[in-house]
Amino acid sequence: GHKFKDLKILERAVTHRSWAYENLPGASDETIHETENESLEFVGDSVLGLIIAEQLFLRNPRLSEGGLTLMKHHLVSGAALAELSQSIGLGAFLRLGGSELKSGRKKQSLLTNTFEAIIGAVFLDGGYVATRHVVTRLMEDKLRSVKPETSIDFKSRLQTELQAQKQKAAEYNLLKTDGPPHDRKFFVEVVWNGGKAGGEGNSIKTAEMQAASKALSMVMSENGMDTKREPGD
Repeated sequence: GHKFKDLKILERAVTHRSWAYENLPGASDETIHETENESLEFVGDSVLGLIIAEQLFLRNPRLSEGGLTLMKHHLVSGAALAELSQSIGLGAFLRLGGSELKSGRKKQSLLTNTFEAIIGAVFLDGGYVATRHVVTRLMEDKLRSVKPETSIDFKSRLQTELQAQKQKAAEYNLLKTDGPPHDRKFFVEVVWNGGKAGGEGNSIKTAEMQAASKALSMVMSENGMDTKREPGD
């Protein structure tokens, strides 16, 4: 839905560094960097996160921060963005080097990164309102149907990470409840080997999910891992 004023920025958004290295022999690192899409991906990741946060807030005015966080994580996860990229046939337009041609057009990480780069390109080419239009048009169905209870299962992901690091399973404790019966808020703490994190939500499950999300980020950061990756990447 966006018509680019500068087609070069769109071309850069679909250019993987493997293509740049193979097709620009002898080019400086600066030239390679200005040709491939990693910097645009950085911009797009932030802009996409802002748009999704704004839309979730406007569409769910009574939902707690914990529930909004779960839904946002789900909508911008690698799996969700890769699925969306496949639905619009994005893989066919990637500019890839020989090392990535065999499987790159279906590779989750490349599809996710390219989608974010394109969002960054739209933002730089047309501004925030134009980008919001693109994102909401592409993600309308998901924005309408997403719920905290059906978002990413951070409890399972945390369990998987702890098992991989040969640690004991995390334990969840209900600390307190607050508010009237029709608007109850639950506060939960998750404890694992050497750490703890808290969460809150309109249900115990949502509160546990938020706590597990924070714990997962802490566990993976401590081990130098990318908290955006999917299990098994």
